[in-house]
Amino acid sequence: MTDSVQSISFVAAFSAGLLSFVSPCVLPLVPSYISYITGLSIEQLTDVSARTRFRKAIILNSLLFIAGFSTVFVAFGASASLLGQALMTYQEHLRRFGGIVVILFGLYLLGILNLNFLKMEHRFQFRNRPAGFLGSFLIGIAFAAGWTPCVGPVLGTILLYASTTESMFSGVVLLTFYSLGLGLPLFLTALGVDRFLSYFKEVRAYLWGVSTVSGVLLIVVGVMIYANSLTMITSFLERYGIGWYLGQ
Repeated sequence: MTDSVQSISFVAAFSAGLLSFVSPCVLPLVPSYISYITGLSIEQLTDVSARTRFRKAIILNSLLFIAGFSTVFVAFGASASLLGQALMTYQEHLRRFGGIVVILFGLYLLGILNLNFLKMEHRFQFRNRPAGFLGSFLIGIAFAAGWTPCVGPVLGTILLYASTTESMFSGVVLLTFYSLGLGLPLFLTALGVDRFLSYFKEVRAYLWGVSTVSGVLLIVVGVMIYANSLTMITSFLERYGIGWYLGQ
């Protein structure tokens, strides 16, 4: 994998994390998650003075929650890469199969294809919040392990791509960037829930568009993975003079 294609892959993985964050079944529940992991009510989180008083707890609990789901996603990435290396002889077939699966994910997000296995949620419910900072980390792990209908298609695309990379390290870095894309906006939201709620009121009517855009993007990426033509993106960027951004 060339440096330019690798850089594009990392940007794509980060963008995929952002798409997962704004998905219609993750974004509306973000304040509730933040309230649960911090032990503070929505009213306290939206009150500037209360938020300032508990700022340290909010930051630490949010970071540990992010660390929890990042640990699971990165482990997925490492496993996918190892599997890809084990099947190196069949790498070409694996890439084409992955491209087809990504296209199917895109059709699912567009509502054209019904994939029942992606609708089965396996959320780990805690009757009582696990105590302390460890609890936030465990809730993060539960989030990663159980929220498949929301992040499944996009995450699955990144994992399939990770399985075609040249080393386990590449898979780990890909999923690290994905986790950053999902975790960074969540952390910023934790620092300003009131601003998030104000913004959410304005955009919630357009959340359906996220699935549509994601579906179209996955189909395009799936076709490019199948045709082994991701380098076309590099050529496009170079043509418009922004290859320097990718370390060219």
